[in-house]
Amino acid sequence: MVWLEVVAVVVVVVGAVWAYSKHKFRYWEARGVPSAPSPVPLIGHMHYIIDTKKHAWTYMDELYRKHGADKMMGMYDLLSPRLVVGDPELLKGVLVRDFDHFVDRRTVKFTTEQDEIYNEILTITTGDHWKGVRSVLSPSFTSGRLKNMFPLVEEKADALVSYIHRQIKTEPSVKIKQTFGLYTLEVISSCAFGMETNTLSAGSSVFNDKVEKMLTNSVWAMIKFIGFVVFPSLYRMLKINMSSPETPFFQRVVEETIRKREEGAARGDFLDIMMEARREQKDPNAKAPKYTLENKTVVANSLLFILAGYDTTATTLSFVVFHLARYKTYQDQVRQELLTLIKEHGTLTYQGVMEAQMLDAVISEALRMTPPAHVTERVCTKDYRIPDSNVTLKEGTVVTVPIWSLHHDPRYWEQPGSFIPERFLPENKDKIVHGTYMPFGLGPRNCIGMRFALMEVKLALAKLLLSFELSCVPGEGELRCDPAPGLMKPSLDTRLIFTPVA
Repeated sequence: MVWLEVVAVVVVVVGAVWAYSKHKFRYWEARGVPSAPSPVPLIGHMHYIIDTKKHAWTYMDELYRKHGADKMMGMYDLLSPRLVVGDPELLKGVLVRDFDHFVDRRTVKFTTEQDEIYNEILTITTGDHWKGVRSVLSPSFTSGRLKNMFPLVEEKADALVSYIHRQIKTEPSVKIKQTFGLYTLEVISSCAFGMETNTLSAGSSVFNDKVEKMLTNSVWAMIKFIGFVVFPSLYRMLKINMSSPETPFFQRVVEETIRKREEGAARGDFLDIMMEARREQKDPNAKAPKYTLENKTVVANSLLFILAGYDTTATTLSFVVFHLARYKTYQDQVRQELLTLIKEHGTLTYQGVMEAQMLDAVISEALRMTPPAHVTERVCTKDYRIPDSNVTLKEGTVVTVPIWSLHHDPRYWEQPGSFIPERFLPENKDKIVHGTYMPFGLGPRNCIGMRFALMEVKLALAKLLLSFELSCVPGEGELRCDPAPGLMKPSLDTRLIFTPVA
């Protein structure tokens, strides 16, 4: 009899959960919005985030092509409704025109002592806090500032070339993701942390090991994050840290560097720029700042360079060189363009590299075909009536943009599966439908470091193509992507052959 009672209770609980979930999953249907099929009770559609058997952008593209996400389509994060918007006109409203309704990204409030520093990171801040931090950091990315940092980045690009020369003495093929990770880490450590890690000369470093551990995006980490979103009060009560155990290491590095900078000479890097802004704010004769730049904000946004710039930039560079190894005609065209620039200017200059048209076009096309950030999101911050519809988004609703699908939609791109850099040459750029290409996002909350990342990628690519011919390893000419959740990136064992240019 006891077992019968237990079974009865289980049946009642399961039935109640099923019925409640079914009720919640009628939200979009009641508003006339098509929905993604087969939501799982309590889970909704979040299972695809941690599914290592199918890439997240592949799952989203099926919804885009078959279930209405090319316009707008409803999904469920657990029991909360989320809207996927793939219509370029609607996207312009969400990301640009009506941005005041979508100021925030999906975020969480960190409360433990170790995690608290993350509340100052630009990509996590919200509302007026975000506006204040962005207004202080934006001047760091002007053309003049980037030009001053060009020599710092060039030094690391030269070190990358030297590193590959050493590697191919024993093995003609090189693991590209790991190799470019060393390069981007060298750039970040120099330009954001103001320190020399010598990772490329040594092949590794304590700094590199800490970064790898901090950015490991395991299934368990994803489950832990989802748990925090669902049960934030429980996590806070138990004082569960969401940040990596390596976070205090980087805090100490930045704080120590700041102390040394206050006593010594400047380098002209991002840390100097933020410290300069902080000094100007303290000037009693200066105009009162919109946002006071505190020490914790400087530390937090130095960390941002690792969190947002390390993996994405290494991945972008990996994708570009792989495409060029497959399509050697474009590789030759870019190399010839660079040789012409050197003949004209005597060397690679900031202006020449940034304005090289075919160099820019091959990078843009690689980012179209293989965007590391394959989706982006915004959060509705005040009720919003979607134009030409009866649908009103409630405050707090997450809006997802299927970037990969937009980049591969044949309505906007002829032969979307083919590598055709000419799409991005000046004479063709005006043919691109606004809102269909956004590897760095779109609107006021796009990637603040876009221009710096592009300089980093362009300079490395220029140095590589002037030094090596790139080829695919025989039998490995098809791109394979890492099945781990998160960014779109090549498999860690992806190799290319680097042959020195005579």
